[in-house]
Amino acid sequence: MSFVRITHLRCEYLVAPLGLDERTPRLSWQLESAARGVRQTAYRIRVASTAEKLAAGTADLWDSGRVESNATTHIAYAGTPLASRQHCHWHVEVWIADPQVSDLRSQVSAPSRWTMGLLEKSDWSAKWIAADPEIIRRDPQAIAPTLTDPGTPALFRREFEVPGPVVRATVYATARGLFELRANGRRIGEDLFAPEWTDYDKRLHYRTYDVTGLIARGPNCLAATLGDGWWSGYVGWQEKRGRYGSLENSLLIQLEIELADGARFTLATDGSWTCNTGPILASDLQMGETYDARREHAGWDLPKETPRVVLNDAPPGWAGVEIQGFAKPADYARLANSDAWLPAREVPPPSAVLVAQRAEPVRIIETLEPDHIGNPPKGTYLYDCGQNISGWVRLHLEHVPAGTKITLRHGERLTSEGSLYTANLRRAKATDTYVVAGRPKEVWQPHFTFHGFQYFEITIDGPRPPHAFIRAIACVIHSATPPAGHFECSNAHVNRLWLNGLWSQRDNFLSVPTDCPQRDERLGWMGDAQVFCRTAMCNMDVAAFFTKWMTDVEDAQTAEGIFPDVAPRLREDIHYVGLGNLGGGAAWADAGIIIPYTLWRVYGDLRLVERHWGAMVRWLDWIERHNPDGLRLNQLFNNYGDWLCIPSDTSFGTHSPMKNLLATAYWADDAAKMARLARALGRESEAARFQAMFERVRAAFQKEWLKPDGRLAVETQTAYLLALAFDLLPPNLRAAATEHLVANIRNLDWHLSTGFVGISHLNPQLTLAGHADVAYRLLLQETYPSWLFPVLQGATTIWERWDSWTIAGGFHKDGMNSFNHYSLGSVGEWLFRHVAGIELDPEVPGYQRFVLQPHLGAGLDFARATYRTMHGEIASAWRREGDKLTWTVTVPPNTTAQVFIPSEPGTDVHADGLTVTGREGRFARCEAPAGTYTFTSTYKVEGPAPAGPV
Repeated sequence: MSFVRITHLRCEYLVAPLGLDERTPRLSWQLESAARGVRQTAYRIRVASTAEKLAAGTADLWDSGRVESNATTHIAYAGTPLASRQHCHWHVEVWIADPQVSDLRSQVSAPSRWTMGLLEKSDWSAKWIAADPEIIRRDPQAIAPTLTDPGTPALFRREFEVPGPVVRATVYATARGLFELRANGRRIGEDLFAPEWTDYDKRLHYRTYDVTGLIARGPNCLAATLGDGWWSGYVGWQEKRGRYGSLENSLLIQLEIELADGARFTLATDGSWTCNTGPILASDLQMGETYDARREHAGWDLPKETPRVVLNDAPPGWAGVEIQGFAKPADYARLANSDAWLPAREVPPPSAVLVAQRAEPVRIIETLEPDHIGNPPKGTYLYDCGQNISGWVRLHLEHVPAGTKITLRHGERLTSEGSLYTANLRRAKATDTYVVAGRPKEVWQPHFTFHGFQYFEITIDGPRPPHAFIRAIACVIHSATPPAGHFECSNAHVNRLWLNGLWSQRDNFLSVPTDCPQRDERLGWMGDAQVFCRTAMCNMDVAAFFTKWMTDVEDAQTAEGIFPDVAPRLREDIHYVGLGNLGGGAAWADAGIIIPYTLWRVYGDLRLVERHWGAMVRWLDWIERHNPDGLRLNQLFNNYGDWLCIPSDTSFGTHSPMKNLLATAYWADDAAKMARLARALGRESEAARFQAMFERVRAAFQKEWLKPDGRLAVETQTAYLLALAFDLLPPNLRAAATEHLVANIRNLDWHLSTGFVGISHLNPQLTLAGHADVAYRLLLQETYPSWLFPVLQGATTIWERWDSWTIAGGFHKDGMNSFNHYSLGSVGEWLFRHVAGIELDPEVPGYQRFVLQPHLGAGLDFARATYRTMHGEIASAWRREGDKLTWTVTVPPNTTAQVFIPSEPGTDVHADGLTVTGREGRFARCEAPAGTYTFTSTYKVEGPAPAGPV
């Protein structure tokens, strides 16, 4: 039998997740094999309460039995009801059909696991605690939090004794604010910014950590630092902090220990914990962090009776000195002595429910070595990371004198004079300050802030001795979504364009899909997310990420049914100039339909659709109530239109024919998607209702804006693109409308003019309408406005505006000028779907059956892409040499592909053992089971679309 591996075991999209609160979690796996035709015919899942029972074949929680099915995704657990703290160890046995052997063989995967969190409110014995304000009042350096100034974060600690050997120890933790946990001198976990951003009025995430290796018999210490984050810090562009109604942060921790004798021990936050100020004087997500290393409490996260240890990171003068845990030298007692720590205050719990985090955490993903590029003024050093990132700078210091102040400023670009460009940061200071402790070696990085930057500036306040050493490392942080796709072609600028989109996604997918990581905004804009979501899914596995965010979206929906423009929703008792209530914007609020629909198509996830179905229906009901004539003209609120189109329109709430057309088009598309989803869910009456709604809105659209010759009354590229993409035109006028679109592009000398909304549809619709030559010409256009213009100006991420910087005008004068904004990079999906040709089957979601159909065009000699789906990795690589095409594809095990081979009618097609079953124009068609195949054919690529006026 051919070698087959069972890999990528997942539970709710995650690898061995801890602390789930999904009571019927879904399991998935993939098959890997180099052989052709391999498919699964049956599976058997076993789940046991211990690893030992699973290894012995005792599935005491669930044994599915042999199930005759080729399904490998979203298999819902159906065993013994799961309880809080339940440990679940599982593997899957699969039966494989292999054309090379006559009988079926079974194989068993390696084991995996998941654990359950605290499912009931009564499972929590911990009390919410906050710092005693006296720790700020008595500390002359500490800062009291105000509506404009971040306060000094508090430290919390609790010593405890464990009476016996530890078998298992688990920490459950959350906060109103952000926490960083430590136990016995070591950091707990690798998460950043926990708990992540939610609507704190509705729900709070808690995180679960296995700390078995950190807790031991005898004295122990559990400690935490509590920062502001989204809860009490600056969020959005408001002038004041405390978005969610409080400047006080609070903490909830529950440590549960299982002992070898079967006893259980719980340590929970309450008034017995103590608190103090520490080395972080102030920290805010947007403003930055100030850290005075001289204020560190050496051993604060160790118990008093710790065996003697050598502290290499001790306070000044104590590096390498042996001390006993929390017992400090007398001259360090003012801050470090346990007597100076005050009891924490128990505070009332929030009304929001506690839920387990459903997505990958934010983490440091990689580090970059910046280049030192100059010394602007004396004592200042300028660095270039070579890449625009979200994250921070880590300092490595040697022999720097105590008290030296090191200031780091961050920016995305340099001015024409070569200095740091910060005008686009607006109120965000993006400045970190580190005061040196004076140890022989020090390493520091921020804790509760992050910045968007490619360049940074280090200023040293004080003399730098000749023997002093300072090294700066750039740390890239974002939600740890796994890579999914890679694209490469013969044009280096196009490769950089794809990479820029990937980097902007990485930099902005940080807990929520933000618009930008650098300025005073960083909000989960729905319009940006929906136009980019398909590209995002090509680049990375964002199923869990968007699952979490869709909960934020529904939490933000109003009682009337209005979806927000941003999620999590911002408190509406804070005034926003010109932006109303940040809800209901056409193409923005519609993400409440588009994202679940796209998750179903790409990942086959119907459960998510079911859970948000009520919210989705309420949204369409609300639109229909206010627009009885089938045109979406009323209650448009902010009405962003085709945001940042050319010429740019950034007016809010104004009516225009284009904005009304766009709003109506999105209503029609929402209805069409809902009809299709209803059919998939078996809701036939609702499917009929939404199909009728779509047809009524389409008829109204045609009556209002369509002319008999296929021209639209609103002649913009986006108007035609939406009409084509959303099936709003009669079949007999689609070709004519496409020609009007091409004429518009030609009259602009083959330049695009779309904004956020139209851009994702531009090249796909041109290609599907038979104008791939125009799509390629737009892709390869190098002059402004175009995708490649920023690339040629050195961009390493996607710009917010086509004219964020121009040769003639320099930087855009509007403060809304991000250089790291993924929306205009949504061309990425076209590169995967139509250039590489990896496309969904029109009827089957999830890629178990899919389409391979590359569209070739002048300007590219080769293109290759890989894309890991829920069923395995698809590969497509084509190369042209004159009129000869060689194309190699990989179809994962247990899947099939409908393959369309570019070829000239009447010419030979080598299909590598497959049978050509038909032809559609310039494509020969065949069916491909699992395997790798190489096709050769004759294909003449058309040159660039003709120049000149219409």
